[in-house]
Amino acid sequence: MTMHSGEPAVADTPGGGESLFGTAAADYARYRPGVPDAAVRLLAATLHGVPAPVLLDLGAGTGQVPRALLAVVPRLAHIDLVDVNQGMLAQAMADLRPALGTTTVSAFTGEAHTYAPLRPGQGPDLVTCCRAFHWMDRAAVLDMVDRISAPHAAVAVMGDGSLWTYESDWTAALRELIQSFLGPSRRAGTRGTYGGSGRSYADDLAASAFSTVTEHRLPVTRAWTPANVVGYLRSTSFARPDLFADRHEAFESEAIQLLNEYATEGVLREDAEFTVLVGRRPGTAT
Repeated sequence: MTMHSGEPAVADTPGGGESLFGTAAADYARYRPGVPDAAVRLLAATLHGVPAPVLLDLGAGTGQVPRALLAVVPRLAHIDLVDVNQGMLAQAMADLRPALGTTTVSAFTGEAHTYAPLRPGQGPDLVTCCRAFHWMDRAAVLDMVDRISAPHAAVAVMGDGSLWTYESDWTAALRELIQSFLGPSRRAGTRGTYGGSGRSYADDLAASAFSTVTEHRLPVTRAWTPANVVGYLRSTSFARPDLFADRHEAFESEAIQLLNEYATEGVLREDAEFTVLVGRRPGTAT
């Protein structure tokens, strides 16, 4: 099975990262699940034999991918972070600083396909995009990556959906509660609601210069507390606080009550699948 966009295309008016996630950086950093260890090892393997790798992380958010990768590949020479949300990037830079060592880092605020490296001739060896590809002009992003990346570069597109898309009794009840407050359509911040899903990420990669694609499907089990679920919701585009206006406190109160009813000894189980698609130029796969 190939990975499709867990977040279909957005309908209604366009906007930047602030319109999608507002000032959610602190909640994002605290409550969003990290990158599974098995996925980090896959990313590290793409850099085998590269003495001083450069990482380009698109849709970087609060820097979960580079933080995890630095722990396994401390020889990273440089990290470029790209995101439309300046608050997220500031959080990422602050969180990365203690782990950098000799690694340098820079941040670019803007849409991923408009990114241009500050150091011509030092293209990335690995380009990552975790839980963010659905927000992007995917063909334009892959064209940009082809222009700037090293000849041997790998592109890793990763994700695992969200608690909106995860199917279980407790997430179904939670989704219904959100809809009772915000309406039946899934919200996308102040940009409106979702449209069609489009083609799969694997097809996007296959149509690009990085057409040699391998897929890795990694099972992940998570244990959520009701409070952590509510904190996670604050960091999402579909249930961020300002969408509820003066009803947000009432929503969170009802959400906690509902989730406690479904929790077993205070725990809500999620059995997810984290998918990693690695694309390379033909003839460069290792």
